[in-house]
Amino acid sequence: MSISSRFSVGIHILSLLELNKDEVTSSAFLAASVNTNPAVIRKLIGMLKKADLIEVHPGIAGAKLKRNLADISLFDVYKAVNVVQEKELFSIHENPNPNCSVGRNIQGTVEQIFTAAQFAMEKVLKNVTLEDVVKEISAKEASN
Repeated sequence: MSISSRFSVGIHILSLLELNKDEVTSSAFLAASVNTNPAVIRKLIGMLKKADLIEVHPGIAGAKLKRNLADISLFDVYKAVNVVQEKELFSIHENPNPNCSVGRNIQGTVEQIFTAAQFAMEKVLKNVTLEDVVKEISAKEASN
C-alpha cells in the first residue's frame, strides 16, 4: 500500500497552474498533463478550492492559485486532498490473536512508532513549499 496518488496529482495541478498562469488552464489541459480523466482533476480541484489553495469561477474555464507559492507547503496539499486522516497514515491490523504473545502486544508496540514516523514525514512536508517544487521543475526543464 502507498499514500494515495491524489497527493502527487495535487502537487502536479498546483505546479502546472503556476507554470501556466498566463494561459487558461482547463481541467482537460491538466488531465492531459497528468494523463488521467478530467473528472479526476475536477474532483481534486474541488478539494484544493475547499482548502483555499486555488480559486475557480463557475462557468469559466481555468483555475488560479489563491496564495503565493512560498505560502503553500506540501503539507497543505497533503491535508487538502485527504490523503489520510490524522494519525492514520499507517494501519494496524485489527483483532490479532490475544492468546499469542505477539498478538497481545503488537498494536501497542508499533502504534507509537507509526505515530512518530507520520509526525516526522509531516514535519518534512511542512518545510517544503510549492515554490521549492516549481523552482526544481523549472531548473530541470531549463537543463533539457
